[in-house]
Amino acid sequence: MRNVVDGAGQNLRFNTTETPKPLVIVTPMSESEVQRVILCAKKTGMHIRIRSAGHDYEGLSYVSEVPFVIVDLINLRTINVNVNDKSAWVEAGSTIGELYYKIAEKSKTLGFTAGVCPTVGVGGHFSGGGYGVMLRKYGLAADNIVDARLVDANGRIHDRVSMGEDLFWAIRGGGGNSFGLVLAWKIKLVDVPEKVTVFKLKKTLEQNATKLVHKWQYVAPRFHEDLFIRILINRVNSSEEGDDNKLTIVASFISIFLGGIDQLLPIMQDNFPELGLRREDCIEMSWIESILYFAGFPRGESLDVLLSRVQRSKHHFKSKSDYVQQPISEGGLEGIWRLFFEDEAVEAQLEMNPYGGKMDEIEESSIPFPHRAGNLYKIEYLVCWDEEGEEVAERHINWIRRLYFYMTPFVSKFPRAAYINYRDLDIGMNNIKGYTSYVQAKVWGIKYFKTNFDRLIHVKTKVDPSNFFRNEQSIPSLRKNKGE
Repeated sequence: MRNVVDGAGQNLRFNTTETPKPLVIVTPMSESEVQRVILCAKKTGMHIRIRSAGHDYEGLSYVSEVPFVIVDLINLRTINVNVNDKSAWVEAGSTIGELYYKIAEKSKTLGFTAGVCPTVGVGGHFSGGGYGVMLRKYGLAADNIVDARLVDANGRIHDRVSMGEDLFWAIRGGGGNSFGLVLAWKIKLVDVPEKVTVFKLKKTLEQNATKLVHKWQYVAPRFHEDLFIRILINRVNSSEEGDDNKLTIVASFISIFLGGIDQLLPIMQDNFPELGLRREDCIEMSWIESILYFAGFPRGESLDVLLSRVQRSKHHFKSKSDYVQQPISEGGLEGIWRLFFEDEAVEAQLEMNPYGGKMDEIEESSIPFPHRAGNLYKIEYLVCWDEEGEEVAERHINWIRRLYFYMTPFVSKFPRAAYINYRDLDIGMNNIKGYTSYVQAKVWGIKYFKTNFDRLIHVKTKVDPSNFFRNEQSIPSLRKNKGE
């Protein structure tokens, strides 16, 4: 069984002969070249899309319905790690894997709280919040940003002081490329132990997966903040699990504990004995090795794989997200399993990531990302397919939309919240040509940002009144311009 979430990178849905192509792709070598590109595009009325690594679920960083230029930041990837003050400057074209590699070069006891897929670019990841397996201990990547360098719509370069606290607030979770082009981030590194413990336990329906997932909802958000256990739900042929040849659902419990096996086992025995974790299920390793473990690399793989920008697999896919605030009943979970037995779910996956810990302590208004206390866990739904053609795509997208509709009673309401780094144009869109009203943008905006959306609108209207930086789900300016 392959981990289709970690393989979900550049979306092959947007790699067809019909996909709109850019007029030109620009790969700036320096900050001054970025400035010139911005000024040239503004002068000529050219629309730009900004790409850091291409992990963009709806293709908004490299596709547009109006004539456009791609500004690809692949050459802006310098990373300077300062062990003494536990910080790093990371240029926006760097990948998460490159960042982790550079940190590990300098220290065995420093890390960073970001995602598990190493080919994701920090530019988009950080600007949308950026969560990973240490979020219960340290929050999001965006919670740990202390400075930034940004080019505005007039070609001026700002740091935190010159851009002001409103704009600095907005770019840490307010979504990529709404306010300017971020050149680099300064991040606060976090402490990690020399050894962490990981495990992966798979449970099928025949092994009480439903009851275990049900119980997980109560305990995972309340575990000690050093413990993170996510669940991946897939459909498998049970012969793969050593059983008779029939279809079943498997729940994979995948964990990292910021400590040793001897500390972990009593916590699991006291809080989640039903899972049946044994010493032999656990592996102690360094934090940087755990990055490879969660990314799906085999044990003993060279750390050099973190420097590769090539995604190991690409698919056509569609993703959606939800937040769960009350545990879903066993009957509710069984309804999910029924949908996973349908034909379109061969390569579908549901991922459940627990909150609690540090995420409960950070105020909703601290940065634009608002999904904090009150959320037990976040869900990502993903469906992949390999065949070409619109009919195939429509069948799979309809399947995930039916799953999303089924989940309505079990997830957050007023608004039904979503995570911006799992872009989903189903929940609402701007007008890519002409003016987008506050009322129109609010349809999707409050789902990503809740009440923080109004402040983001205010910042956008102030710093980019002409709406130069825009896409189908960028924060719009409320100031009307000529021709709109």
